[in-house]
Amino acid sequence: MAHPKRRTSSAVRRKRRTHYKLTPKPVSICQNTGELHLRHKAYVVDGDLYLNGKVAIKDYAPVATAAAADTDEE
Repeated sequence: MAHPKRRTSSAVRRKRRTHYKLTPKPVSICQNTGELHLRHKAYVVDGDLYLNGKVAIKDYAPVATAAAADTDEE
C-alpha cells in the first residue's frame, strides 16, 4: 500500500479544505406579489402558481395533495 513520503502539514491540509463551504440560495422578491421565492422556480401565492412574475395556473392544487385527498375520502 502506498504511503506519503512526508507528513501533510496542518496548514496545507486546512488550505485544501477551505473550499468546502455553503453558499446562500439566490432569493428574489416578486414585483407583482411581493413574495420571496427562489430564482427560476415556480411558487404558490394565495392558491395561484406564479412563474416569472406571471400567473401560470389559477387555483393551483399540487398533484400529491390532490392524490392524498382522494385516498382520505375512501
